[in-house]
Amino acid sequence: MAAQREWYEKDYYKVLGVSDDAPAKDITKAYRKLARESHPDTHPGDAAAEERFKEVSAAYDVLGDDEKRKEYDEVRRLGPLGGFPGGGPGGPGGFNFNVGSEGLGDILGQMFGRGRRGGGASAAAGPQRGADLEATLTLDFADAVKGITTTLHLTSDAQCSTCHGSGAKPGTHPVVCSQCGGRGVIDDNQGLFSFSTPCRVCGGRGVVVTDPCPTCRGTGTERRPREVQARIPAGVADGQRIRLKGRGAPGRNGGPPGDLYVECHVKPHHLFGRDGHNLTVRVPITFAEAALGADIDVPTLDGPRVMLRLRPGTQSGSRHRVKGKGIATKHGSGDLIVTVDVAVPKHLDEQQRAAVEALAAATTVSPRTGLD
Repeated sequence: MAAQREWYEKDYYKVLGVSDDAPAKDITKAYRKLARESHPDTHPGDAAAEERFKEVSAAYDVLGDDEKRKEYDEVRRLGPLGGFPGGGPGGPGGFNFNVGSEGLGDILGQMFGRGRRGGGASAAAGPQRGADLEATLTLDFADAVKGITTTLHLTSDAQCSTCHGSGAKPGTHPVVCSQCGGRGVIDDNQGLFSFSTPCRVCGGRGVVVTDPCPTCRGTGTERRPREVQARIPAGVADGQRIRLKGRGAPGRNGGPPGDLYVECHVKPHHLFGRDGHNLTVRVPITFAEAALGADIDVPTLDGPRVMLRLRPGTQSGSRHRVKGKGIATKHGSGDLIVTVDVAVPKHLDEQQRAAVEALAAATTVSPRTGLD
């Protein structure tokens, strides 16, 4: 971008109200605030607000771009004679008020809900990141706990298998667009203003496919089934989304591919549940084991049972912890939480009935004392 005379005459840092060493995020924040306050949509018919908005936009167009900002700082450091070969506005060496299309339109579109048609000249001409894709995966409970490497079967846009993304028929190559000279944009100079728009001939790509690939018809992509290897980490929860970087749709004009987001659905287990990184299980015990205490075997998800010691007087519904038998992750292992339930027999033989009656006769304190 050619140096502009007004760069020396105007202090863009002062316009945005930031210091000349302000970080990029502070410049963007200041611009957003000032643009909201002075945008013509919020001040219809206010000429002063419109002029202020243009001034703020011009400042951000320079300071919001790293390369332009470096050039601007250098021009102001050299002074009025250091960066201009002579002439005035509109003459040789005169300034060119360039209303840029990268960055500025994106921010205005976010603030006022008015996106740019076509995505802007620079966006169309440069590499474009591929779209993000989504898929769903149903997992068994044990696989979700332990982690699994599996294959996802998708039908989506992928790089053309015939032309490998060039869009040209094998044996041929895209040619440089004669309209824009490979830039992908066309400049439209209108006095003080210069607008750049995507080239209509090449669609902003900078190249034209004269002999299209018969498979993708020049697009460089084709919709086809494909397989994606996915590593699901241990402890994934039901409804959790896993991001697979670079496994989404292919990019355009040499841009990177998008990402693939996998939403996991975990089937319930007939025995185990989970609480964070802890596994849970309910185990029935007899009244005698609860009253007298006992060593009982409890199941684990990964196979062998473990012994849990119950103290005399264990209450039904009480929870007991078995260390390290939960979900193992890179941050450590959870525990197995065992809830014991006293099982009351529905039928008693004569010997059992006699024993229970003897216990009842020996019981002198009612458990309902104090409920009055």
